[in-house]
Amino acid sequence: MEIHIDPLRPKDQNSSERCRWYDRTWAAFIFFTRLPFWRLHKPPKTCYQAVVEHWPLTGWLTGSTMAAILYFGSMVVPYAIAVITAISMRMLMTGALHEDGLADFLDGFGGGGTDRQRILDIMKDSHIGTFGVLGLFIYVLLLGTVLFSMSPKMAALTILVADPYSKMVTSQLIMMMPYARQEDEAKAKTVYRKIDWKAGISLAIQGLLPMATFLYLAHLSWEMVIFLPCLIMYFLYLLIWRRLHGYTGDCCGAVYLLVELTTCLVVCTLTTNP
Repeated sequence: MEIHIDPLRPKDQNSSERCRWYDRTWAAFIFFTRLPFWRLHKPPKTCYQAVVEHWPLTGWLTGSTMAAILYFGSMVVPYAIAVITAISMRMLMTGALHEDGLADFLDGFGGGGTDRQRILDIMKDSHIGTFGVLGLFIYVLLLGTVLFSMSPKMAALTILVADPYSKMVTSQLIMMMPYARQEDEAKAKTVYRKIDWKAGISLAIQGLLPMATFLYLAHLSWEMVIFLPCLIMYFLYLLIWRRLHGYTGDCCGAVYLLVELTTCLVVCTLTTNP
């Protein structure tokens, strides 16, 4: 998930320009989607250092889009087509940003062994390798199968809350370790700033509010839905720390997708095997 900022987007503005209260949120939607938000407003470049603090909020948009396609699409076309369309639409909305991160992550950790620099070099390479291809295929197959195994209504509700929740959980990587590269080596030329307590509260609201509402209405075991995705994130954190001693954008994208997949899988298991 190494991200470049569109050349038409604001990168030549004065970096000392002060961010207004809505600039960082707007920057997050520009940063994490390929929708033309930048045509409506151009926040200062310094705002992009805080985009992770509003990452779950972008999940409200992508999650609700997928949910609408799953639920309403199933009324028009066969449910399997609605599932494939929903997954494809999110990839289009984000420019397959997170999927690219997952592919690079799998290539790097799969082909780089324990050599830190080799892993970083492979992840930065724009070419996709065997591990990336196979990993993406298995990921999409698993996500599509999990969503198809649930009713359209439950699948829609699950992805609606799993998207922002998983982004909230993954954002903790920024607090748990430093950036693995030098700032001038980042494709976006931007390193996320550390999350302070105010941003932490905001992240919790963005990720937990939809999840808490869902768990209350669905009467599911909140321990499993909350705990298992966090456990997956922690194991991935240990792997990343042991190999790289720091995170990259690709790591964040990969962890997010795997945590989200775990969340959907847990809900699927609880609802289909009560």
